[in-house]
Order: sequence, then C-alpha cells, then structure tokens
Amino acid sequence: MVPFMKEEFKPYIPADKVTPEMTPASIIIGIILAVVFGAANAYLGLKVGLTVSASIPAAVISMTVIRIIMKKDSILESNMVQTIGSAGESLAAGAIFTMPALFIWAKEGVMDKPSLITITVIALFGGLLGVFFMVPLRSALIVKEHGVLPYPEGTACAEVLLAGEKGGSSAKSVFIGMALGAVVKFITDGLGLVKSAFTFKLSPLKTEFSSEIYPALVSVGYICGLKISAYMFAGGILGWFVLIPAIVTFGTDIVIYPASVPVAELYATGGASAIWSSFIKYIGAGAVATAGIISLIKTFPTIVKAFSASLKGVSKSSKNKTATLRTNIDLDIRFVLISIAVLIIMIWLIPAIPVTVVGAILVVIFGFFFSAVSSRMVGLVGSSNNPVSGMTIATVLIATFCLKLTGDAGAHGMQGAIAIGSLICIAACMAGDTSQDLKTGYILGATPKKQQIGEIMGTVAAALAIGGVMILLDSAFGFGTDKLAAPQATMMKMIIEGVMSGNLPWALIFIGAFIAIVIELLGVPALPVAIGLYLPLELSVPIMAGGLIKFVVEKINGKQNDDSGKGILFCSGLIAGEGIIGVVLAILTVTGITEVIDLSSKIPSNDITAIILLLLICGVVYFAASNKKNASSGKAKNGKK
Repeated sequence: MVPFMKEEFKPYIPADKVTPEMTPASIIIGIILAVVFGAANAYLGLKVGLTVSASIPAAVISMTVIRIIMKKDSILESNMVQTIGSAGESLAAGAIFTMPALFIWAKEGVMDKPSLITITVIALFGGLLGVFFMVPLRSALIVKEHGVLPYPEGTACAEVLLAGEKGGSSAKSVFIGMALGAVVKFITDGLGLVKSAFTFKLSPLKTEFSSEIYPALVSVGYICGLKISAYMFAGGILGWFVLIPAIVTFGTDIVIYPASVPVAELYATGGASAIWSSFIKYIGAGAVATAGIISLIKTFPTIVKAFSASLKGVSKSSKNKTATLRTNIDLDIRFVLISIAVLIIMIWLIPAIPVTVVGAILVVIFGFFFSAVSSRMVGLVGSSNNPVSGMTIATVLIATFCLKLTGDAGAHGMQGAIAIGSLICIAACMAGDTSQDLKTGYILGATPKKQQIGEIMGTVAAALAIGGVMILLDSAFGFGTDKLAAPQATMMKMIIEGVMSGNLPWALIFIGAFIAIVIELLGVPALPVAIGLYLPLELSVPIMAGGLIKFVVEKINGKQNDDSGKGILFCSGLIAGEGIIGVVLAILTVTGITEVIDLSSKIPSNDITAIILLLLICGVVYFAASNKKNASSGKAKNGKK
C-alpha cells in the first residue's frame, strides 16, 4: 500500500526532478482511450444504468504501450494517459444519465430531436466547468487533506502504476477481456448465432424468469461485488416475483392508469413484461428518485462540512504565494475564473443550449456546490458511493419548479430543465474524476497544471465524440427501449413531466417511494435495490452471477478487496470490448449491413445455447480472476450511481 504521510510527504518522483509527462505519445494514447472508453461506457450506462472506471485499464494499457512497446521508462507519461483517458468515462456518465430524455421526447412528438451541436456543447461546457471548479479546490482537498481523505480509486491507480514501474503488468488481462467481450457481442447481436437472452414463463406465479447473457453485465456484478449485486437482484425479485404477481392476481378486470385495458387482458397479450412496462417501471422510478434523495439527505451533514471545509481551504491556499514547486503549480486562477465566467455567459446566450438567465444562475450555484461536494465525497467514500443521482434529481426538481414559476413551461422549459441537469451532472462527475486523478498524480509526483490541461484535453475529445455516439445509438436501437433502456434519463424525464404537467401515475410513484423508505428503515441502502426494481429482471440476473463469482473467488483465494487484480482488469476489458462492438453494430445497423450478416433466420438458436454461453462466460470470468498471483491491493472504481 502507498503510505499516507500528512507531514513532509514525498512523492515517488521528487518535485525537483523533471521527467517526460505531457508528451505526444501520452496525449494521443490518452485521447484515443478517452473516446473508446467514453463510447463503451455510454453504451453500458444506457443499457444498465451503471458505468465503470477507465482509470486502471487505461493505466495498464498505457504501461504496455509506453514501457513495453515504446521501451520508455516514464511513469508520469502513463499517469497522463490515464488522466486524459478517464475523462471520457466520467463525461459519458453525466451525459447518458440525462440527455437521452431529449431523444425520447422527440420520438413522442413533444419537441424536435436534439442536434449534434446541442449535445456536444452541453457535454463540453459541463465537463469544462467540472474541471475548472476543481482547480481551486486541489490544494485544500488533495494536499492539505492528504492522510485524511484517502481517495481510494486514485490511490489504487497509483499503486497499479507503481507496480508496473517495478516490472509487473496485467495488460494481457485487459486485452484478452476486450477480445472476448467483442467476440461474444458480435456473435449474439451481430451474427445472431446465439440468443442474447433466455426466458422461462412461470405460469403458476403469473410471471417469468429471464436473463441476458452479455459479458458486460457479469463483469459489472464482479466489479460491484456480491453485496451491491445482491441488493439489485433483490429489487428485481421484488418487482417480478412479488409486485407483478400481485397486480395480475388482484387486478384482473380492473383498468389501472396508465394502462388503457384491464390487467388480465394486458397480461394475456403481453405477459409479465407488459405489466412491468405499464406499472412496475413507474414504481421503480419512484423508488429510485426517493432513494437518491435519501442518499443526499443522509450525506447532507457531510456535504455541508465538505463544502465549508473546501471554501476555507481555498481561502487559506489563496494566501500562500510561495507554491513554486513543480508539484504545486496549478492552472492560473485568473484564467480559471475568466473561463468559468465565459462558459456561464455562453450557456445563457448560445441558442443551441435551451437555458435562460435563470437556468444559467442555477448552473453557477448548483454546479460549483455539487462539484465541491463531489470532489470531497469521492475522497471520503469513493466514486461508487458518491450520490450523483441524488444531486441530479434534486437539481432537476428545483430547476423544473423554478422554470415553471418563471413562466418557462412547456417543451422549452422541459428542455431547459434537462440541460441544467445535464450540465450539473456532468460537472459533478468530472470534478470527482479530476480529484481522483489529481490524487494519483500527487502520490506519483505529477505536475498538477499538466494534469489539469490533460483533463481539459480528455473532456474536449470525449465531448466531440459523445454526441455522435448518442445519435448513432438512438438511431440504431432507440433510447427507452428494451435494447437501451436509458434508466436514469427516463426517470429524469418522468420527474420533469410530473412537475410540468402533473400527468403521471402518482399512486404508482408513491408506492415506489414508500418501498424505498421501508427498505432504508430496515437498514439496507435503498438505491441499489431501487435500481434493481426499476430495471428489467434480465439485467439483474447476470449481474448477480458476477457478484457470486467475486464472492467465490475471494473465499477460495482467501483475499478481500482484490479490486486491482486480474479479475477487475479482465472484466473491465470485457465491458470495453462489448461496448466498442455495440457502437460498431450501431453503425452497421444504420447502414443496413446487420440485415445482411444476421444469420438468425438460417441458423435458429434456442434458450439452451444461450444458457450454455452464459455459463461459459461465468466460467471464464472465474478462471481469469482466480489466479492466486493476482495483485491484491487497492480499489477500482465501481459503477456510478
């Protein structure tokens, strides 16, 4: 483990030593990884509502290229690669949690489809605000609080890079995982040789059991671990084995809003899936929204302390004019403040961003507040437990009420609320990622100014790519469908519609809200359970399988928290490979090529082959993770919630 020494901390590369850091190689590799992991995580987040970190896989890949292929010995170059590369994943997370709502509204005829410029500009401005908001906080959070705020993901990434410096490398696990994930995705969704899911009807229970077989879902479960996976699976059981049978049993000839036909007829024609889409998703949305707000309320004392401590730290740091060491140099604060002011004015004035002056003011207030909170929270509890969903829900609620009160209702007000939520969600995600990367750099002895420039580069690259990726995925699969559920964005859409028009099945939403409250009162964190309730069961099942594999591996190998070992890296590769092929297949779908290569009509598949493939995937993940020579330290970033 990297030791925490609050006084006279000495980084791995001394402050008086200058080594290659921001080089053409590190910039090019970092930008490529920012785009690749950003696209892959966008696909994953739109499908399952969770994203995973790119920092450690990016660090491992950079070590392979820079140390092994290019024969260069420069740990700070590898650190720059992961700094730039991880920006893509964080920006993608903030974007796909909110902006798909605009596409869904367009399909419903509420408004025009968002343009590429609108998506790109919102993503770019939100990402830059997050990076700039973090700059004045670095000294207070990273330097002054060293030894107090552990920043688990940032420390884990430093450990991986230090291990590589000593000769160890696990890049092979990442690349093998990428290849396998890509092959399975292409076989199932490209060639159609194996069904991507299997379903068993359980007529006595008036429901069904189903599971998708994608490696990425098993990998998410492995990365999150058994506890989180079990919570999500419990939510799925509650929805599909309690609520759906209850609705079908007691509803019979009753017409329940928002359905327009009796429950019995709905079940007879569409099965349990029709009951889920008509009722359970609203109950789940109420549970997720309430759980997000509960997580925000639970952390509110910490949030207040974090914000006040951050401001005090900035005040003290501003009085220190002697920070001339290379490891203490940040971007010029005057440049940062001017940039923030220009961005806010542009958010208000640029027609492509549907935000009024009221919205721009909300972005300033909530943007800086939640960026400061996010930066400190990830230092305390890690990115996995950072309540970004709660922050975004609170922002969207307040923004929608404010816009409605000022007369900005209807389609424009709905667009504005999502735009404000997107900007702040992206800013909070980027601020948290930036703080983790700066922590890694602080341990290794990187130059903060160069890392901050690297974050800007990664933000720009990812923002230029994310718009095209989102438009492509929506054109190929459709947001809010079975293929890409876009769960968080769909929930934000429901909240805004509810405030603006009141046309929501509030009874179902309040049922979900009180389910979340009951779960929380039982001492169980409600958010992962609520996410499992909100998502189809077929997603929770493979995630649970991954969590069980992680549990068995830890029990047999006698190790705990092996979150930077080959298992995590292999699963990260599986997710990246599947996500990349998902984007490739979207291109092939739009161009009509998938119809040519699809062999499902010529070579029929069945549930048995799908089950066998899922079992093979689980076996491969277990085999890859169970090597006792794996690294056994640190924590990788789990899914953002």
